[in-house]
Amino acid sequence: MNKKITELEPSTSRKRARDEDFEPESEDVDNSRSLSLEENLTFSDTLMALQMMRAQFPRIEKLYSSLKDRTQVDRDLESLQRDRLLRIFKLNSGQDDHAIMFIEDYINQIERVVRRMEEKKQKYLIVFEWFKLHVLQSKLATSIGHQELWSLLSLGGKVKEEHISQLITAGLLIRQLIDPNMYWFSIPNIGSVLKGLSQGRKELLSFLNRRKYKEMMLVSLEKKRLQFSPMDMRFHLRDLIGSGHLKTFQTPTGLVVRITKD
Repeated sequence: MNKKITELEPSTSRKRARDEDFEPESEDVDNSRSLSLEENLTFSDTLMALQMMRAQFPRIEKLYSSLKDRTQVDRDLESLQRDRLLRIFKLNSGQDDHAIMFIEDYINQIERVVRRMEEKKQKYLIVFEWFKLHVLQSKLATSIGHQELWSLLSLGGKVKEEHISQLITAGLLIRQLIDPNMYWFSIPNIGSVLKGLSQGRKELLSFLNRRKYKEMMLVSLEKKRLQFSPMDMRFHLRDLIGSGHLKTFQTPTGLVVRITKD
């Protein structure tokens, strides 16, 4: 899989009030945040990397930057998907970005959406149980066709178009532009994350491009704050290292981050 892999996680960013649907799930957030990126830039195991980043980073994290063997990453991800431990989503970022989310966190997101809809006295909420039990358990791909979706939901009860409309409204499905009979599986309230992802990439690359040698010590760079992204600097560093836009190299005084391409 030649694609960018990111992990989606609950937010602990400064935009918490705006994005309250992303609540921290881990008790280890504060402890893991005390570690510098230089201390745990790479891991030896895919699941270990995911679990560490789940605790350490807000919302999204780059996985390929954390493991040296990308082929092994792909194999491990396929295995973890088959074991129903995580899901992979295609992100509508304009690039070949894919996101990882632990299935328990995804279910928690769905349940938050249902609670909000219950408060608004909305109808057809039974579809979310059908979606969790019959669609998520059966369909591991990042997309699904209308007919297959209808068929799987029908295992739970009599399906109406209004049921599917509720899934779209909740942000669990996005209709594909090139084929309206196909849907991407999605994550509720992902829009602000994608905006921050794009703006943070641009801001970090622009900052390094303005430096004389287009490089900076990692320990200094990770402490800087970005103006246009709710995610912290360490997230964007892993993101751009994983995509190949940045590289690191060791010096006597520590790791240096340098631009490889704009």
